[in-house]
Amino acid sequence: MKAVIYARYSSDNQREESIEGQLRECGDFAQRKGYTVVKTYADRAISGKKADTRPQFMQMIADSKNGMFDAIIVWKIDRFSRDKYDSVYYKNILKKNGVSVISATEPIDDSPEGQLMESIFEGFSAYYIKDLAMKVSRGMTENTLKGKFNGGTLTFGYTIDENKSFQPDPVKALVVADIFRRYASGESIESILASLKAEGLKTSRNTSPTYSFITNMLKNRRYLGEYSFQGTVVENAFTPLVDAAIFEKCQRLLSANQHKPAHFKPVEDKYILTGKIFCGLCGTTMCGVSGTSSTGAKHRYYHCRTAKMKKACEKKRILKDFIETAVTDITMQLFDNMPLLNRVVDNCYALQNQKSANLPALGNQLTQTIKEIDNVMTAIKQGIITATTKDTLLKLEQEKETLEISIAKEHIERPVLTKEQIKFWICKFSNTNLDVQEQKQRLIDVFVNGVYVYHDKLLVTFNYQDGDKCVTFDEINKMLAQKENSRNCNSSGSSPLFVTGDPYENRTRDSAVKGRCLSRLTNGPYLW
Repeated sequence: MKAVIYARYSSDNQREESIEGQLRECGDFAQRKGYTVVKTYADRAISGKKADTRPQFMQMIADSKNGMFDAIIVWKIDRFSRDKYDSVYYKNILKKNGVSVISATEPIDDSPEGQLMESIFEGFSAYYIKDLAMKVSRGMTENTLKGKFNGGTLTFGYTIDENKSFQPDPVKALVVADIFRRYASGESIESILASLKAEGLKTSRNTSPTYSFITNMLKNRRYLGEYSFQGTVVENAFTPLVDAAIFEKCQRLLSANQHKPAHFKPVEDKYILTGKIFCGLCGTTMCGVSGTSSTGAKHRYYHCRTAKMKKACEKKRILKDFIETAVTDITMQLFDNMPLLNRVVDNCYALQNQKSANLPALGNQLTQTIKEIDNVMTAIKQGIITATTKDTLLKLEQEKETLEISIAKEHIERPVLTKEQIKFWICKFSNTNLDVQEQKQRLIDVFVNGVYVYHDKLLVTFNYQDGDKCVTFDEINKMLAQKENSRNCNSSGSSPLFVTGDPYENRTRDSAVKGRCLSRLTNGPYLW
């Protein structure tokens, strides 16, 4: 089988050797399995959270269409992608191109339990990202409490000193105070904007000011000396640029002039079965579509791509809510079947123990090295000592120490999950709130392998052995009716299932702007 190797490390803080280490281990894995490696792809110092930012990854996906290879070998699954949606999306593309993704160091294969273990490993990878984000968040919260700059675009009107503290800029701070005073006195934003452009003002990004630049400035409580980050608010963290009374007056004026909420378009629901739902008649994927009825009501469906293109498939659209509710309810039935749940856990546990890649090889090498050391020691005891005996013994002792360190690292970096850990991870999904879109999506991602929709039934395949379940639409309607009755909800009607830089160029301009602002700020001294 022809294969390629994909390697990645995420930041400049990691060493370049990490790429070479991944390539070496993946190459050893390919040799053991008898795969022919035809090419390698590597993204250096690039995050795995979004695939479209990795040029070598995208090139690999494009090359898969040409039949160049049959498999992609990665060191660990999170090297392929740390984003669950990207992982599912691109693996679906590769599957259509006849290409599979193989981990060189994790117990994952094409069996149903292998797919479930892949979801578990990806879940732990996602946990790692969230844990890292929490650590970063704690550091930024500490900076906030101390009034220190947290990075990003600098707030217009301030500079940062050598201690990372905010200080009023001698020119820009005057501009900020002047804008607040003019708006509070009744001058329009359009008028203020026109005068700023005429004066040649530049923002912190070295661009011309816009309408939103002024509105965002007028709403920014940082100009009161207030510093906030993720719910942590510190008052008087640094010198304010605007008087509190003027700031509140500006907020009242902004509130009176703001747009009505109805002017904003609501965000549509996600289609949680995307990439996993297929037409039972022709096998093509089904995509999410929507339409508006004569009454103005919005309806959403899944539609066979072949039928949508008016080609040789007679499959009609199916209501999104109907199919998604049916699949999530059927999936949740796993947690009512404890014998099945225990069997899934046992199979996952057995799979990872059977598929250990490096530890057996390292263990064999260590056993052989210890045996050779014993042989040398036996020879010494028998008086067989040559000029190279000491060097041979030292070399073997060093090799033994290196192997023991490598084995310890393997245990640390690739811990074998216990049955209790696997069961805990799986059983967490029994608390899924089906009214929360994100939780429903995660349930489908982990447990559902595919959904095949026919004229009068659907087939759901799960990521565990013998996990296929075929259900007729009549059975689904009965199940949904019972669910509605249990909630004591009366249906108002039924729908058919199918239908047809620096802000100034030079100091001369700074002086001119500063003079104009000072001449307008005549209502008392500015706050700093």
